[in-house]
Amino acid sequence: TARQLKDMNANRVFICCTFGLFTEGLEMFDDAYEKGYFDRIITTNLHYRRPELLKKEWYTEADMSKLIAQIIDFSNHDMSMDKVGTPTEKIREILSIYNDHVDKEV
Repeated sequence: TARQLKDMNANRVFICCTFGLFTEGLEMFDDAYEKGYFDRIITTNLHYRRPELLKKEWYTEADMSKLIAQIIDFSNHDMSMDKVGTPTEKIREILSIYNDHVDKEV
């Protein structure tokens, strides 16, 4: 868990999932964030997210709109999905942008 990672001296903890449903409510996440157990929770926008979730300081949305549009377009044109793109390169690009932003804040 995030708390266990912090107990093992993890400097930062990011929780990522495709469909963050938060079915038990947001309060327990607010509490864990306040205690410093995690730095950020990242979920995709491929499902409904309650407006109050979008306002949380600890929440970040990963916008998948372009990827889904590409998949639909490639599918409609009977093109191979391997041309959709390499997610590894995109992840590295996003991490670079994020790290540049964090470095400027420090």
